[in-house]
Amino acid sequence: MEIFGLEKLSLVDFDGFVAATVFTGSCNFRCGFCHNSALVLDSKKLAVIPENEVLDYLKKRKGILEGLCITGGEPTLNPDLPDFIRKVKDIGYSVKVDTNGTNPEMVKLLAKEKLADYFAIDIKNDRENYAEIIGFKSFDTQNVEKTVEFLLSGAIGYEFRTTLIAEYHKAENIIKIAEWIKGADKYFMQKFKSGDNCISGGLSAVDGATAKEFLEIIRPSVKYAALRGYD
Repeated sequence: MEIFGLEKLSLVDFDGFVAATVFTGSCNFRCGFCHNSALVLDSKKLAVIPENEVLDYLKKRKGILEGLCITGGEPTLNPDLPDFIRKVKDIGYSVKVDTNGTNPEMVKLLAKEKLADYFAIDIKNDRENYAEIIGFKSFDTQNVEKTVEFLLSGAIGYEFRTTLIAEYHKAENIIKIAEWIKGADKYFMQKFKSGDNCISGGLSAVDGATAKEFLEIIRPSVKYAALRGYD
């Protein structure tokens, strides 16, 4: 599998685990607030880290590291993702996969074969307003809905998360998201931080007071909800 980045130690990417994080390239979304623009838009221009180099590092750090987070880009676009995870599991690591949810069959495969231990699924917005936030004029959310439905069944550990963007997220959007993911185990609202590596400029974070109001909207619909990145 082509790997374009390796964070050798993280205490925040995989809750409950001391983990490393690998970054895959390419994505089928163009979210303006994405901080990994090079991975999304120009991964073919980036240097590839050999898979064996990553696996050797994981072997050497076994006992210090406990988990591996696979993020992107969009990891589930890689057909060889299952084979890579099998090698990671053979070393003895727990695996978390970050995904936008557009490949439900890959998510189901990783869960069925006990390759992934945990998924973090981005809920970009309510279904009616998905297209604009991911950079398209129109978008059929059917595959994302299939992934959400599968995870709501309780087949594997997961969390849903939304990066709050002032230009896209209002109370009415959060109400619709709450209806969509009703009964979810975990849901996190993340603070957006602008930067030079974002795909688009001109976006801003939802302020703390408004984020807390959004949190109160979502809480009755899910088992656990919290803010991330807000003081």
